[in-house]
Amino acid sequence: MPTIFFGHGNPMNALQDNDWSRGWAAIGQRLPRPRAVLAVSAHWYLPTTAVTAMAKPRTIHDFGGFPRELFEVQYPAPGDPDLVRRVRDLLQPLDVGEDRSWGLDHGTWSVLRHVYPEADVPVVQLSIDESQPPGFHHGLGRLLRPLRDEGVLLLGSGDVVHNLHAYAWGRHPAEPFDWALRFEAKARELMLRGDHQALVDYEALGRDAELSIPTPDHYLPLLYVLGASDESDAVTFPVEGMDGGSISMLSVQFG
Repeated sequence: MPTIFFGHGNPMNALQDNDWSRGWAAIGQRLPRPRAVLAVSAHWYLPTTAVTAMAKPRTIHDFGGFPRELFEVQYPAPGDPDLVRRVRDLLQPLDVGEDRSWGLDHGTWSVLRHVYPEADVPVVQLSIDESQPPGFHHGLGRLLRPLRDEGVLLLGSGDVVHNLHAYAWGRHPAEPFDWALRFEAKARELMLRGDHQALVDYEALGRDAELSIPTPDHYLPLLYVLGASDESDAVTFPVEGMDGGSISMLSVQFG
């Protein structure tokens, strides 16, 4: 299986028919069908590493101020106890908790609703440990790389550029900020070059990185996908664009 990072952007993309949602659907139609998905979402960000271990993970509406129809969306994909055990084994000696209270948040289901609209592929989420440095997250991705040969799609969901303070709420279309375009272009260049260390050390990339990544939560899922990639993987960008001037919708596929 390939490994893919999705820029998920606004939760309304779960409902809308736009270039991004159509691009996600096209990815699902093009990919070999996975036996399961392991998703790393920007929105499960807490001081530990855990996996969703329930048979039927709930659909979490972890946002506010959106139309009622978005809160009514359900994505009833089953869990996968075998994948839970495999992830815990691969990440040893790290103590990975089995969580039965979270579920699938919108970072996961807003994308998968288009990629696998029937919700018939099992999904497990892996949390992001907010207390760990970027290299830790890249390292976990590397440890999870064997899953790709076992029919598992390792999916990261966040945004390469994610600055909500600069987002043009209700003022669309908005021209992308120069710093957002420059940082996204730099990230693309580094991925094409295979320079993962520079992407891990993103805080050293200057003012554009500081503005593009004011908090790490939406950026870190990319590091899991980078870690799970292989030197032989082709690097492609199947979905592109900038939303509200300051949110990158870039998707990155390895393999």
